[in-house]
Amino acid sequence: MPIAFAYTLIVLLIITSFLLTLLILLHRGKGGGMSSMFGGGVSSSLAGSSVAEKNLDRYTVLVGIIWFACIVGLGFWLKLELAA
Repeated sequence: MPIAFAYTLIVLLIITSFLLTLLILLHRGKGGGMSSMFGGGVSSSLAGSSVAEKNLDRYTVLVGIIWFACIVGLGFWLKLELAA
């Protein structure tokens, strides 16, 4: 595989690492968390958690999956490059 593939994965890994850190910090903790500062404190009457918190959970999982795929992709690329 070309080295541009590895560079693309590394850039994507850096971006997703930064986003994952921010998204995790925005989650509500025991004391309310930073998400309440950005409208996460408004809860819906249908469920126990707010819509903002549910969307934050979805985005965190999505970015986490992309981050994990970058790690696995770089591992496979490194294995193929060392075997050649």
